[in-house]
Amino acid sequence: MRKIRITDLAVVIRSKNSGPFELTLDLVFKDRSSFELARRSGIFTRELFAGLYNVKPEDVLGLVEYEQANAIKATLVRPIASGAPGDTDVYGAQQHAPLLDLEVPVADPHL
Repeated sequence: MRKIRITDLAVVIRSKNSGPFELTLDLVFKDRSSFELARRSGIFTRELFAGLYNVKPEDVLGLVEYEQANAIKATLVRPIASGAPGDTDVYGAQQHAPLLDLEVPVADPHL
């Protein structure tokens, strides 16, 4: 099975606060074909995001595929509230890095 780097499929990979206690991760794919490859891979699960961000699967509060925007969005509980002592990223804007190393398995050998 061939793998494609997420950075070859997505045009936007970002993180941001979703309030002081939650972090939202956005993957916006370059086109419908790239979105469908990612979606059909089956790797975008609560367990994937929990593992990448060292939280419990139940702390992945939402995982949504937005077909209209060719996007996948996950919302997690922040381990430290935004602005609280020990917080290193008050805006949550620098938390997308674990996503950058993802590789999406593709079953079709012609892609």
